[in-house]
Amino acid sequence: MASWQVTATTIYCDAVDDDVTLMVYKDRLTRCVGYKKYIESITKETAKELKKRAKKLGRELRCEGPECSRVIVFRDEVFAEEAAAKS
Repeated sequence: MASWQVTATTIYCDAVDDDVTLMVYKDRLTRCVGYKKYIESITKETAKELKKRAKKLGRELRCEGPECSRVIVFRDEVFAEEAAAKS
């Protein structure tokens, strides 16, 4: 198993038009801070801000959830780099 516990990166997420932090744990679990902000613990202020950004961009903004493609791609990159390092 990996000698690390967690790795993280911050990316721009076009689904919510904001920077979000993605985390990958050594047991392959993933977490997106944007999911917590925009789905799990959304406040009226955050919802209003998201709606305002969506109107400005002319498209719907919505978090895609914990299994979005951005999270999966980051997780796969982390484990691919680890596999390459072991080779």
